[in-house]
Amino acid sequence: MKTIPVVTTETLAGYRITEHLGIVRGNTIRARHIGRDILAGLKNIVGGEINDYTKLMAESREQVLDRMVDEARALQAEAIVSVRFTTSMLAQGAAELLVFGTAVKLEKID
Repeated sequence: MKTIPVVTTETLAGYRITEHLGIVRGNTIRARHIGRDILAGLKNIVGGEINDYTKLMAESREQVLDRMVDEARALQAEAIVSVRFTTSMLAQGAAELLVFGTAVKLEKID
């Protein structure tokens, strides 16, 4: 399966955007885990990175990117430009990670 370029810029070097196909997005909602919260509390006392949360966020980012790319593929997009991430609290202990961008068709510039 061909890789779809995903960029935060409004353009893609070496290409001209020929068509805007619309906004594509991917999201996930994750809840905290009591065991992780206890370890995080201990880390607050002694300092340092909370590895379980770092891993959770990395997995979440990959998941939302995959979902956004799947939406773009369904539109037969050739790239996704102007990509942004955002987070929000939905409930006590639960947060959403959202990524969105614009699916586009491209033409190679000579």
